[in-house]
Amino acid sequence: MPYTLFIARRYFFSRKQKTVINIISWISLIGIAVSTTALIVVLSVYNGIGNLTQSLFNSFDPHLLVQPAKGKTFHLSTIDYSALSATEGVAAVSQIVEENAWITYHHNEAIVSLRGVDSSYPRVTGLDTLLYEGTYQLAAPMDDGWQQYFLLFGAEVYYNLGIREASNMPVAVHIPKRGVSLGMTMDEAFNTGYAMPGGNFYIQQDIDTRYVVADIAFVRQLMDYSDDECTSLAIALQPRTNADKVKASVRRLLGDEFTVKDRFEQQPIYYKVFRSERLGIYLILALIVLISTLNLVASLSLLVLDKKRDIATLRSLGMPRSNIRRIFRTEGVMISAIGVVAGLLLGFVICFLQQHFGIVKMGNNFVVSAFPVAMRGIDFLITFLLVMSLSSLSVLLAVRKSKI
Repeated sequence: MPYTLFIARRYFFSRKQKTVINIISWISLIGIAVSTTALIVVLSVYNGIGNLTQSLFNSFDPHLLVQPAKGKTFHLSTIDYSALSATEGVAAVSQIVEENAWITYHHNEAIVSLRGVDSSYPRVTGLDTLLYEGTYQLAAPMDDGWQQYFLLFGAEVYYNLGIREASNMPVAVHIPKRGVSLGMTMDEAFNTGYAMPGGNFYIQQDIDTRYVVADIAFVRQLMDYSDDECTSLAIALQPRTNADKVKASVRRLLGDEFTVKDRFEQQPIYYKVFRSERLGIYLILALIVLISTLNLVASLSLLVLDKKRDIATLRSLGMPRSNIRRIFRTEGVMISAIGVVAGLLLGFVICFLQQHFGIVKMGNNFVVSAFPVAMRGIDFLITFLLVMSLSSLSVLLAVRKSKI
């Protein structure tokens, strides 16, 4: 063992004499450990919330979304639909017709995004698993040969319209007629259809306040579209499939007349904000770590003053000043390392307990009952490097300014 490390260890783990300086050193260690724990816990909870939010978005957003590069709609006859469905890595393709609509129920009304989907939609998204009330059914045959249509509402639209689970009155859906100037009456200006409330879903506020899902045939009738006219195609990928490769294959198949968006491109604002917030968390917690290292600077300064006799003795024995400074630097780094490792272990234990036992609850009105936690190895590595870098820098400056 190098003698500088031996002396530094003796100063810190002195058994015979416990001074105020030793206590301050332990307080410094605890401060670094607590700030490290806080960094791990906050990042892990943020990861968990991010994963939960992303999974909710993914239940509504498909893996890939195909839209026309120009115009609003396209006909399936203009593309090789069978080849698209047979593309390697593609599990299912669903047709979508989406349009803004005005819906009324009793004396309540709302402007919504009406999304018409076909029978393959549950295979493309997980919407059928997120219904809070009702069942996933968009159309049912009637005795007279007609279809009875149902609507699935975002939760906030559902409750703002005053719909309840026992409601048995139809909802009126109004969409402006295509190619017709605004008329003097409702019948002249709008195509109107009626559908029964089928249930509601909780996903994410932006979705819950905007979207209503209906059968694609119902929306096509209101829009005066043909049976093969769509506004977009939703594509689900097979498990363990490289999304970028499938995306490139779909682009080659469809050509430049269509755009193909992955989930990041479908929700660009959300993912940019998520990354920015994560960076902000690192900066804020790094500032807290930096403040906690001030105790370390103070303890090292006091230790230098307390060990003046030892320093004089070592100097008289011929020890260079650089080696004496190395002793105090070594003690500061040792305190930092012990604190960081202890903080990482404590953070891991807290996150593990929350992950498996859900100790801290969120309440009954949330999608999950307990705060979600997702630990990532990269967070532990970055935290270790960040805390050790800040601590080592503080130690270096403190020892350099000390009178040794």
